[in-house]
Amino acid sequence: MYIADLHIHSKYSRATSRDCDTAHLDFWARRKGIQLLGTGDFTHPAWRAELAEKLIPAEDGLYRLRDDARLPDSFCQTAAAPRFVLSGEISSIYKKGGRTRKVHNVILLPSLEDAQALAHRLEAIGNIHSDGRPILGLDSRDLLEITLDACPQAVFIPAHIWTPHFSMFGAFSGFDTVEECFGDLSGYIHAVETGLSSDPPMNWRVSALDRFTLVSNSDAHSPAKLGREANLLDTDLSYPALAKALQTGKGFAGTVEFFPEEGKYHLDGHRSCGCRLTPAQTAAYGGRCPVCGKKITIGVQHRVEELADRPEGSQPQGAKPFESLAPLPEVIAASTGRPAAGKKVGQQYESLLADLGPEFYILRQAPLEEIHRAAGPCVAEGIRRLRNGQVRRIPGYDGEYGQILLLSPSEIQALEGQTSLFGVSGPTAPADPFPPKPQKMPTAAARKEEARPQEEKLNPQQQAAVCAEEPIVAVIAGPGTGKTKTLVSRIAYLVEERGIKPSQITAVTFTNQAAAEMRGRLEQRLGGKRAVRGMTIGTFHSICLALLGQVSLIGGPDAVQLASQIIQSRGLSLSPLRFLQEISRIKNGGEPDTSLLEEGAFSDYEVLLEQKGALDFDDLLLCALESEVGYGRHFSHLLVDEFQDINDLQYRLIRHWNRGGQGLFVIGDPDQAIYGFRGAGSDCFARLKKDLPDLREIRLVQNYRSTPQILSTALCAIAPNPGPVRTLLPNRPAGKPVRLMETAGDFAEGIAIAREIAQMTGGLGMLEAHRDDRQDTVRSFSEIAVLCRTHRQAQLVEKCLRHDSIPCVVAGREDYLADDEVRGTLGFFGWLLHEQDTLALENALRLIWHCPADVVQQAIQAVRRAKIRDIDMLRADTSAYPHLIPCWDTAQDFLPLVSKEKPRRLLERWQGESPISSSMEKLQNAAVFWDDMASFHQALLLGREGDLRRAAGKTYASGAVRVMTLHAAKGLEFPVVFLCGVKEGSIPLEPSKGKSDLQEERRLFFVGITRAREELILTVPGKPSVFLSDLPAAEILREKAAARPVQAEQLSLF
Repeated sequence: MYIADLHIHSKYSRATSRDCDTAHLDFWARRKGIQLLGTGDFTHPAWRAELAEKLIPAEDGLYRLRDDARLPDSFCQTAAAPRFVLSGEISSIYKKGGRTRKVHNVILLPSLEDAQALAHRLEAIGNIHSDGRPILGLDSRDLLEITLDACPQAVFIPAHIWTPHFSMFGAFSGFDTVEECFGDLSGYIHAVETGLSSDPPMNWRVSALDRFTLVSNSDAHSPAKLGREANLLDTDLSYPALAKALQTGKGFAGTVEFFPEEGKYHLDGHRSCGCRLTPAQTAAYGGRCPVCGKKITIGVQHRVEELADRPEGSQPQGAKPFESLAPLPEVIAASTGRPAAGKKVGQQYESLLADLGPEFYILRQAPLEEIHRAAGPCVAEGIRRLRNGQVRRIPGYDGEYGQILLLSPSEIQALEGQTSLFGVSGPTAPADPFPPKPQKMPTAAARKEEARPQEEKLNPQQQAAVCAEEPIVAVIAGPGTGKTKTLVSRIAYLVEERGIKPSQITAVTFTNQAAAEMRGRLEQRLGGKRAVRGMTIGTFHSICLALLGQVSLIGGPDAVQLASQIIQSRGLSLSPLRFLQEISRIKNGGEPDTSLLEEGAFSDYEVLLEQKGALDFDDLLLCALESEVGYGRHFSHLLVDEFQDINDLQYRLIRHWNRGGQGLFVIGDPDQAIYGFRGAGSDCFARLKKDLPDLREIRLVQNYRSTPQILSTALCAIAPNPGPVRTLLPNRPAGKPVRLMETAGDFAEGIAIAREIAQMTGGLGMLEAHRDDRQDTVRSFSEIAVLCRTHRQAQLVEKCLRHDSIPCVVAGREDYLADDEVRGTLGFFGWLLHEQDTLALENALRLIWHCPADVVQQAIQAVRRAKIRDIDMLRADTSAYPHLIPCWDTAQDFLPLVSKEKPRRLLERWQGESPISSSMEKLQNAAVFWDDMASFHQALLLGREGDLRRAAGKTYASGAVRVMTLHAAKGLEFPVVFLCGVKEGSIPLEPSKGKSDLQEERRLFFVGITRAREELILTVPGKPSVFLSDLPAAEILREKAAARPVQAEQLSLF
């Protein structure tokens, strides 16, 4: 039989000892008598590197410390070297079932290689570099799926399942059943960790836990605390034997436990007021502190009683035995009346180790006579009482550890004097200062019922839009007025009430994300995927691509390269991006600006495109406009979302598609027209009315998104723009005032935002979770967005959030996509997917295999001659060019796999054993949650800002703070919005050349404000924006950001 402590932490976790390294963990495991120790923190790359350097393989799936790295111990020389098993704890904070969930899970793995593979998967979701126990906005069910997909041999254990703030059954953020937490994967949970504040008898009262192995671990943050709870196993020392014992219970012999009262969340209470309450007392006081009236922290005993279906004292058949112990230094202190951290206790502890052996042997097995001889009568009597459970207990509560009392001062005095103990009173616990009074707390079932959302119906204006009989309908829908709901209902009405076939309907959206959301809603409304299959739903570009078939599209980085080539050859004084904007303006019907583009520059660009056999995005629309391919019944009913964002070419395409059609339905808001730099304008509704005077115009004015305070701010912000008086009527109750937070500068702004988010989410760790200033409404990360005017601002905010281990996702296209290796890699797979995409092949040959230009052209000509992809034919046709052999060989290997394997696996094969660059690593991480390379490749090519993170295919609902530009936020909404950088020069943005369009900048500000549902925080890192003067000063709560607080030390565990 051996002792195992599987859940610990390294020095890379928050609030841990710097001695949590491999050498000191090995040292203290020998002192404790622990034969198997979890490594902890396998997700942290620096810790994994140290493990790889200091550990060597031992038994199957286990490791041991190298002999030359072991610390000597003169007091415990006979202890065997412990084994290590890869382990780690992951904190998941996410929204599920209408509540913010905070669940910690422990994962065991059989090898460092498996740890590396799983860490790579998780790195694509959140920041795993800044904390050994990473915080991910990932559903526990999805974390389990990712874990088992990366390593089927993994053991997944919900951690300290009763802890109030961070656990599966936690009172504040947990579930009522394992099935609620893990859904269809519940069957893969075989063991649960009970935590310090509960013991097996408490867990035996919940019959739903009978099928699980109840494990106990120390969750140690310092080496000296190893083994305060542990597991007893009667198996071979190997990972397969360990996994079998945990998953089946066979070979699992029991646990070593804390006294549950010693745990810091055993009872209810409010630590700031010194208020410790039983569950009955908490109910009597209505869940409020009887001293100050604030919320009581619900403890483990209370939560167990809520879920228990058995009386106290129940013991299910097959229950494993357990022993309740306390760390030996604590026992010595409680037996002698000395402080546990004092010098004398430390000396006596080491003396006992030298005389008798490891700590667990002394506490569990050493004869009392030998203990008496080595440590005296008081320690011997204390250990005797400990073994027999004869201890007095002062329960812990609200983060305050409890105490165990072994000997009273009089008993210690009597034992030291060897007098009789008869008639001497033992230690007593303090009297209860809070007698109960009868009241009633809501049950778990009642709380769940309250959280259920109520179904909404269409209001009269929405109903009028949905059922309009006119062939042309224009709906002007302000923010939060149910635009998407109206559009989906209109399509459903056409199908269900008017009998229109889905194949006759086309819905045009502005982003792939919006298309996916619309398709999902329609599938739910109309009865599944089959009901919507014939319907065309997508962006302008994706629809045109589907109509035209295989065409070579030039991506952004390639277009920039062409522009740079022309700018350099002609000596033009403008940036490549500005050059491409001018090209796009001309293709949209604008007149060339000769001050920017000299005569012939446009022609040069077109010639280069033709030479490459490629189209740019405007060409794709122009070709669709000129083509008759695919037209017919599926454009009979055309619906266009975000109509205000279309440019001239898209407007012409709509009119072209609608010719001969039976219905045109457009919806949008002129006050949210923010793409003037792409040729869009707020006059598109007026233009449509002029062209089609018989259209019916309907306005939606009932706002269901934002609180009255946010709406009032938004309307004041947009009021100076020309146009009719805006009307948005609130339908939500009054909420918090809009806050305006001033900071000392951009970096201080990022720090302040990170601190605010940590407070809103109830604290990121145990320490912050029981701060007295915690908010009543606890947010999940996915409920919060930070909106920035520029990508530079977003990068700075991201840096601050990641520093504080706050999961975040930055929406939009990242710079790694312009990296040559990434472009070449995507070119290779693009050619495998589309055999006539010679531009993709050219990129692969030029950027990966560095082929000369003439060789590239020979390869392209061979591909065009081949008609069908036959690698042997290509190899024979280009046999005179040895540069091409590696490309054809690699294509031969990957061609059978490109349509079968997931893109992440394909990219890993592609990388092989070569060192990976940061850009390629980001590409691999971006590919993690895509099912096939074709959809991943198309998303990278056609996706708009924000689309790549929300693309179709297999995704995990990763809860993270969304950091994005104001443009990327269009169409989204969040309970909490930080609108940052509201300062002069940023909002409105002052370009380096020319003047900003103040009306469009004001519309952009309006869009940012109206993304918020419940809370809006404007941050000002400098001289305030001129737009702030338009806001209602009396309704804005102004404040200065406080300095960052000093990080608190971890509480003493005893």
